[in-house]
Amino acid sequence: MSDHKGITDQKQESIGIINALRRGTVPQSGLSRLAVGLSAEERVIGSQLAYVAGGHADCKFVRGEYGSGKTFLISRAVEIGQRQRFVTSHVVISPETPLHKLQAVYAAICAGLTTGTEDHALKSIIDTWIYGIEDRLISTGIGEDDPKLVELTEKEIESVLERVSGLSSGLASALRAYYQASNRGDFASAQAAIGWVAGETTVGRSFKAQAGLKGSVTEGEALQFLKGLVYVMTRAGFAGLLVSFDEAETAQSFARPQREKGYINLRQIVDMIDKNELPNCFFLFAGTPAFFDSAKGIRSLPPLYDRIGIIADDGFSNPLQTQIVLPKFDAAKLMEAALRVMEIYADAYSEVDKSRVSPKFIRTMIEKVTGRFGGRVDVVPRLYLREFVDVLDKCALYPNYQPMEKYVFVPEKEAAGLKEEEKAVMEVAW
Repeated sequence: MSDHKGITDQKQESIGIINALRRGTVPQSGLSRLAVGLSAEERVIGSQLAYVAGGHADCKFVRGEYGSGKTFLISRAVEIGQRQRFVTSHVVISPETPLHKLQAVYAAICAGLTTGTEDHALKSIIDTWIYGIEDRLISTGIGEDDPKLVELTEKEIESVLERVSGLSSGLASALRAYYQASNRGDFASAQAAIGWVAGETTVGRSFKAQAGLKGSVTEGEALQFLKGLVYVMTRAGFAGLLVSFDEAETAQSFARPQREKGYINLRQIVDMIDKNELPNCFFLFAGTPAFFDSAKGIRSLPPLYDRIGIIADDGFSNPLQTQIVLPKFDAAKLMEAALRVMEIYADAYSEVDKSRVSPKFIRTMIEKVTGRFGGRVDVVPRLYLREFVDVLDKCALYPNYQPMEKYVFVPEKEAAGLKEEEKAVMEVAW
């Protein structure tokens, strides 16, 4: 029975991967089955996470051009983290969530918390911590209806909140208010407490007055709140928190004062990691080379640039450095990716007719697609795989479909799916 369930689960995962590729997006799971040429980077991230799980802090910066697979790698890191029992959160740096507003970054982290089995998991994490205390006490022989259970549970909760209070008295008060409101069945107040912990700014005054809270999470408090929250996560049995930040290059688009403030915040995070002031936290930032090296990038803040700069490239990449430098995608990697997609497609639906989807056809298809991008293989993996799945679908649907004769890449139909940076390197006019 368990074997059958395993096969069913893999089939479901395979269908999910193919569906995501049809949409041109990164699949939510099963990324290890698609990863090409990332084994060293995956090992490094896995070992860093094991180090962080021991009560330490660490970070990594992923550097790569558009199409090099930055989003894929950080998604893969999240998958590895969840397997190692990390709570994860994915944050896209944007005008709404800029690096220069730590309160907004904190709120985005809380909104995106995921445990691997549950999204928007802040409430679930706190409940897991509380229920874990109760379950442990019950296992010692205390009955579920025994008044001592509540008394002893509160005592253990208070011992944790005493530690949290040393980081943020407001966070401790809000967590206490959540537990007490849940106990008396006041779910509106319990939800308000969760909202306040999550950095929401719309929590009502009456609840805040009742809970002894003022205002909301501020810029100066955000990292201390995060530190306290991660401590609760570890008390709930999780290894820690992994936060992945994508599109960090967006920071360059802000006016100089905001840009500099964002980089100063980033330097503060790196310094706190070096001093182990964010235990059980792992931060992963992904950005283009311009984010690191341009006049508006990290280079404009030398103290930060010196901390995360890379050793000159000598042809042997070193993912153990603070920066992981992703090489450009090439035709060989596209070929390998296509062969992996064929295996996943076969698992999801049926065997692929390899007489029609042959290595010769795959090479021809790669030439047709990349030929319209000035030969730039690095900007097309996502579009190529979307087109390739379409070919596999047509082969499965129509026995007389001959891709070698019929396939034509029409870049115009993909224009809506391209970023401006990707369009810029194409040879076609839009």
